[in-house]
Amino acid sequence: MTVIRSIILFVLAAFAEIGGCWLVWQSVREHRGWQYAAFGVLALGAYGFAASFQPDASFGRVLAAYGGVFVAGSLAWGVVLDGFRPTAWDFTGAAVCLLGAALIVYQPRA
Repeated sequence: MTVIRSIILFVLAAFAEIGGCWLVWQSVREHRGWQYAAFGVLALGAYGFAASFQPDASFGRVLAAYGGVFVAGSLAWGVVLDGFRPTAWDFTGAAVCLLGAALIVYQPRA
């Protein structure tokens, strides 16, 4: 149950952070209006809370592992919302990042 909770929190954190960054990007780079930036800032705040609810108490470990989730999530976000077409290298890199994240967070501990 702890691993499932952790995975759900990583996905929620990624959705909030990547979504927040995307909204700010849309506001600034695509001139979509200040409302996009405002919602982006709120989403980025939600990311901080989602990350803080991780079962592991080590900030450094959680954020290091989240980096791998962020990489894979960013590529997925680009595919869904921006028409990005990843290469085999993109998929391989994302898989390596997710494997690294799993090794960091879900390693057996004494």
